[in-house]
Amino acid sequence: MKYICEICGYVYDPAVGDPDGGIPAGTAFENIPDDWVCPICGVGKSDFKPE
Repeated sequence: MKYICEICGYVYDPAVGDPDGGIPAGTAFENIPDDWVCPICGVGKSDFKPE
């Protein structure tokens, strides 16, 4: 399931991950470390909602 940042609209896609943020492809949103932040606007996981 994809998650979207409610602040800037960035979409986290588990199939892609966030390689620049150290999150490998195939990582479910629930398994991302709690200190991860949106690579676009810098907000935390709590500002993401299922797409």
